[in-house]
Amino acid sequence: MSEMRWNVVIAGLSHDHIWGELVHWQNLPNATIIGVAEADTRLTERFTKEYPDVPLFPSTEAMYTALKGQANITQIAAPNAHHARLTVEAFANGCNVITEKPMASTLEDADRMLTASMESGLSLMVNWPTAWNPLFQAFHASIDAGEIGTIHYIRYRSAHNGPKEIGCDPAFVEWLYDEKLNGAGAFMDYCCYGSVIAAYHLGLPSDVTGLRGRLAKDYEICDDNAVVTMKYKAAIAVAEASWSQVTGYFGGNPVAYGSAASIGIERGKLLLLSGKDSFIEIDVAQPVYPNQNGPQYFVNHLETGAPIQGVCNPLVSRNAQAILQAGLDSSNSGLTIHPVVQSDI
Repeated sequence: MSEMRWNVVIAGLSHDHIWGELVHWQNLPNATIIGVAEADTRLTERFTKEYPDVPLFPSTEAMYTALKGQANITQIAAPNAHHARLTVEAFANGCNVITEKPMASTLEDADRMLTASMESGLSLMVNWPTAWNPLFQAFHASIDAGEIGTIHYIRYRSAHNGPKEIGCDPAFVEWLYDEKLNGAGAFMDYCCYGSVIAAYHLGLPSDVTGLRGRLAKDYEICDDNAVVTMKYKAAIAVAEASWSQVTGYFGGNPVAYGSAASIGIERGKLLLLSGKDSFIEIDVAQPVYPNQNGPQYFVNHLETGAPIQGVCNPLVSRNAQAILQAGLDSSNSGLTIHPVVQSDI
């Protein structure tokens, strides 16, 4: 562990993932949270009960002004539509940025973030919770090692019964249900996971088709179920989302079918299916430092210069945003859309 000190500021508290991330920051011996910017008193009251000694500020501008260049990491946990503005502001104040998934609410904002990172020379990482799940780590590693051959089909479904129904914080629910702040509804919140898996293993597709709608909820919401399909030269990928699934999952999730074998996570096990229809359970090791959580991984990257890999890589996350943007445009137009590569911007 490096002796360098990391002074962390938090931009927003309205993303429910932040409460777990605060614990991860607190557990890093050379990291200290020195300030939090949040205007919602419901959230600041909750924060003060848990972290009474951390200064609170009504805005990021007030926070950066008061701390006068002391911070070197900004953790963003605000609505998706604010990610780009907060990232550019953090870079302007000399802070490396880790933001909660998805990268942004629009492709334009994701590209703005990526460009700002390259121009500033500061690091940007998108924190995907699945990146720290040992089953997902082993799933990706097996595909990367070529154990299933060439991927021809990959699918992931993200689902629950809805943010309000499962008890998310009201401040989180408010912006998740706001199409401008979130970017969509279940479509943006949950198709992002399948999109980033596809972007990591397959890159950008040639064609994207999206479907979304309010199928189950009896209150106003832009969409509670969605599907994005991606066509590649030799593969198809599918990202599914639901805010109306009242049970767990059937079958492998995620699952990938390859030229030599197939692999999937099912009921807490990682299973490899050979061409002889023989299931092999793959041993899954518990992750160790620095692969246990986002703050750990990000600090190790800053200290060692190790590249940000996998789904958390900003270009991979940007390509996932391109898939989402194309899927959203498709769902609104009824047309198949060709996603934009960064060089086309």
